Amino acid sequence: MFDFFSTQIEYLKGVGPQRALLFKAEVNLYNYEDLLNFFPYRYLDKSNYILITQIQTEQQPIVLQGKIIHIEEIGNTPHQKRLIAKLQDESGIIDLIWFSGIKWIKEKLVLGSMISVFGKPSFFKNHYNLTHPELEAYQSENTIAQEVYYPMYSTTEKMKTKGLNSRAIAKITENLCQQALGSIPEILPQWIIEKYNLISREQAYIQIHHPKSQLQLAQAQQRLKFEELFLLQMDILKAKAKTRQLLGLRFDKVGEVFMQFFQHNLKFTLTHAQEKVMKEIRSDTKSGHQMNRLLQGDVGSGKTIVALMCMLIAIDNGFQTCMMAPTEILARQHLQSFTKHLEGIGLHIGLLTGSVRKKERTKILEELANGKMQILIGTHALIEESVQFKNLGFVVIDEQHRFGVAQRAQLWAKNSIAPHILVMTATPIPRTLGMTLYGDLDVSVIDELPPNRKAIQTLHATDHNRIKVFAFMRKEIEKGRQIYVVYPLIHESEKLDLKDLMDGYDSITREFPLPNYAVSIVHGKMKAEVKDYEMQRFIKGETQIMVSTTVIEVGVDVPNASVMLIENSERFGMAQLHQLRGRVGRGAEQSYCILMTADHLSKDATERISTLLQSSDGFKIAEADLRLRGPGNLQGTQQSGILELKLADLAKDGAMINIARNTAIELLNEDCNLENKKNQSLQRYLEENKHKSFWAKIS
Repeated sequence: MFDFFSTQIEYLKGVGPQRALLFKAEVNLYNYEDLLNFFPYRYLDKSNYILITQIQTEQQPIVLQGKIIHIEEIGNTPHQKRLIAKLQDESGIIDLIWFSGIKWIKEKLVLGSMISVFGKPSFFKNHYNLTHPELEAYQSENTIAQEVYYPMYSTTEKMKTKGLNSRAIAKITENLCQQALGSIPEILPQWIIEKYNLISREQAYIQIHHPKSQLQLAQAQQRLKFEELFLLQMDILKAKAKTRQLLGLRFDKVGEVFMQFFQHNLKFTLTHAQEKVMKEIRSDTKSGHQMNRLLQGDVGSGKTIVALMCMLIAIDNGFQTCMMAPTEILARQHLQSFTKHLEGIGLHIGLLTGSVRKKERTKILEELANGKMQILIGTHALIEESVQFKNLGFVVIDEQHRFGVAQRAQLWAKNSIAPHILVMTATPIPRTLGMTLYGDLDVSVIDELPPNRKAIQTLHATDHNRIKVFAFMRKEIEKGRQIYVVYPLIHESEKLDLKDLMDGYDSITREFPLPNYAVSIVHGKMKAEVKDYEMQRFIKGETQIMVSTTVIEVGVDVPNASVMLIENSERFGMAQLHQLRGRVGRGAEQSYCILMTADHLSKDATERISTLLQSSDGFKIAEADLRLRGPGNLQGTQQSGILELKLADLAKDGAMINIARNTAIELLNEDCNLENKKNQSLQRYLEENKHKSFWAKIS
């Protein structure tokens, strides 16, 4: 029954060996299943055609109908060649232009024929024209030509030169849909189909490719989106159930090390939220099952101290602990913080990063293997095969959004019984994203900031206000405060962005010259020791201004810093701006975050800046960021591996995600192994497709 899906695409009418190679090379389509899931990216409503004189914008695709009154090929060289046809309707004439695939298009065009054309207009020399429009015979008997909703498929220039434009792909998918009749098995249990009034799987595939009405399209999208989200949630929940069954280390006691820290070294009272999270983690670590818990908390909410206290409980129970951070700067800062907090307790703490010298690295590895090293802090270096613990019991992963799930899983293998895992993030995660990105984890939230924290004032300034901003910075420095200036170095290989940073540094040093001022600079291309030297100068107060990229986004803690100036802030997402804002406001003084932008902003950028000015709630900001930018652009989610959804949109389909998850929970609670006869089709599908499961790769 499932063999139909694995049939190679070359055997489909209209494809053949040569086109099959193109499909594989250009758009990764190998078999019938791949093509069925190659959905149109847009549908043109052919019933809503307009007259040529009604064209008003270049933004939206349009449908025109008329007669071909002129065909001409011009240009002497391959680079100059183009085909121009003139289309006339009752209101006027428009040029249709092709720069490639000319021979194939010329064969399709017939002088005096009536055609429909689809495409996005462009404006050139005071006239609109259509470049590379889709063509269709106006009075064709072809079934697709009679469809009101015309499917548009992604294609490439190479495919178009071989005749595989959107129109041709639509014809091929029609052939596939006709051949698929009776060959697409139902996989959802009947009670789910009836409960949510879903059409059959076969109907959905046919209607998604060639809908005959808006209703048919909506029905197909609802069915296939639900199926996609439901299968994803089944995958996640089954993985979560499997990890919950794993044997876990049991931390039975709270001992001398923890009590010494709590009674003598902890200089402040824990918030109620921190106490609540401690109880949740204690419950997990006493249960006899492995803990996999996500700890969410806004910048400055006190996640790290909770993690440290849990690590001390592990040490009291005879186990080693480690913390993995995304950058060497953050790892070193954790080392300094832990060393300070644990002063006088006599614990053995080490640091392992890529820049640790061979002699020191050898010593660290020996002390890990013999159990002398009790706390190891490091970067990705921790997951290397050579790093072997004697009895690792508790793992903390800081700023999880910087790591893939598979990296988290590599730490499981560091002990014969998997250690407890605490994943931390200061990037607030929208609920819909959390149910997918971290759906295999239990979640704890620190939703309370320490008392007596002054709210950070967020201000917006444009390039025109720069002189006033510099004057404000001088006043803050005169008060003894320090300032961050951050540039949007998004990809450290981008020379242009690095130039922006260096130009900014030159500008700042001109405005704040020696000997009255000192300026540090930090970016990702620096050697680790130089970066650390510059950072330490700022931490010690030897420099008043730190010019940096987003390398200081997480973990850098300088209580005396009172101003965060973010250049070109329109180029950042809101979650990242919120993270940067959290680098200040850590001392007793009033702090400020200044969002510098260009004078003219897009609508989206204006909304992002406005949201930051109005709200300091990280979760509200994250929800708005998801809605505006989509999950694929949110920081870190690209590497998660589970966001490559074909139809569903985590930003827009939150309600359906909830329904899909609750349905999966209901099903698994009733029939956890899917042994019931009514669930057998789903069980068979999951079994036959388990190799495709993202979570299977990290089990």
